[in-house]
Amino acid sequence: MAEDEGPVERRAARRESPPAADEPPAAPVPVTDDWPSWPDERLLDVRLCDLRLRIKGSPLEDRIRMLHRELRQRGLVFRPYFWLADDWFTPDGVPGVAIPFYVAHPRLTRLEESQMLEAEGGTPEWCMRILRHETGHAIENAYRLRRRQRRITLFGKSSMPYPKFYTPRPYSRSYVLHLEAWYAQSHPDEDFAETFAVWLTPDSQWQKRYAGWPALKKLQYVDELMQEIGPRPPLVRTRRRVEPIACDRTTLREHYAEKLRSYDVDTPDVYDRDLHRLFSDAPEHKRNLSAARFIARVQRDVRRTVARWTGVYQYTIKQVIDSIRARCRALDLRLGGSEEQARVDFTVFLAVQTMSYLHSGEHRVWL
Repeated sequence: MAEDEGPVERRAARRESPPAADEPPAAPVPVTDDWPSWPDERLLDVRLCDLRLRIKGSPLEDRIRMLHRELRQRGLVFRPYFWLADDWFTPDGVPGVAIPFYVAHPRLTRLEESQMLEAEGGTPEWCMRILRHETGHAIENAYRLRRRQRRITLFGKSSMPYPKFYTPRPYSRSYVLHLEAWYAQSHPDEDFAETFAVWLTPDSQWQKRYAGWPALKKLQYVDELMQEIGPRPPLVRTRRRVEPIACDRTTLREHYAEKLRSYDVDTPDVYDRDLHRLFSDAPEHKRNLSAARFIARVQRDVRRTVARWTGVYQYTIKQVIDSIRARCRALDLRLGGSEEQARVDFTVFLAVQTMSYLHSGEHRVWL
């Protein structure tokens, strides 16, 4: 799993359609077979449905085959079904998983990285981690496991509302660690899915790794539960696909505009003065590397350095980085000098801002 990945949202209720634009949308661009060679600006005006994407023949095919092999080795007859949509999600009551379209083609993975600075699940290992997690949701739906009293006792009620944010407790040993940001702590359903993913992962050695942790009881329960239901056919047989990409007439440009809006956070302009000292908006630097992309490139090493200096957990530092990066993008800042000097200056700046952020009481992970 790539260390910089963000938490996977559990979208039981899909987000609402974007509001109608003030002006009618432009006519869609006719798509030809050579679209993977098109530049971003041309590709952005293509409708999602016109890409004619399929899982078969894509990089996803081998990863799904690997997942099926893992399920078989664990004695499970259950196989989730998959379809392409605009994001990762497993709808309630559906024993299947939606996979974002950009994972199905390397050209679209590059476009996702260009637009969002990262592609969630865009590498084979990262993708497999998310597939195991989402399969945990799908198997709960397939066998209606959320109704079981023992499941409720150990993990909590699924009816608990999803919070807008959660404050992780890094010291807690009541939860497994699979996806970043202590995602199991966000909701009972995520706790189960994360526990299932750890149980399913080959060579995870969960019995040894979680020995002495309260989370071990959850893993042992999942182990017993999967032995019980493993040979049984699923109770829920629907093949319903929610918001498949084949029916999505949104253009890629509209998709990313809405996605960026949905990921917006309050980015304080108190950063602005220092950011203008660190980076540049001068016309002569317009062709230089963007500050947002530079930060995305160095954030892993810088985050570790700041964590060492300050003793602050890396998930907290990532919240600060995300806020700074969003502000740099809004200001369209660029490098004004060497990357080496920018790295040193940014590391010092981040350390100061991290301590300020920590003491503000705002260090929460948003869903």
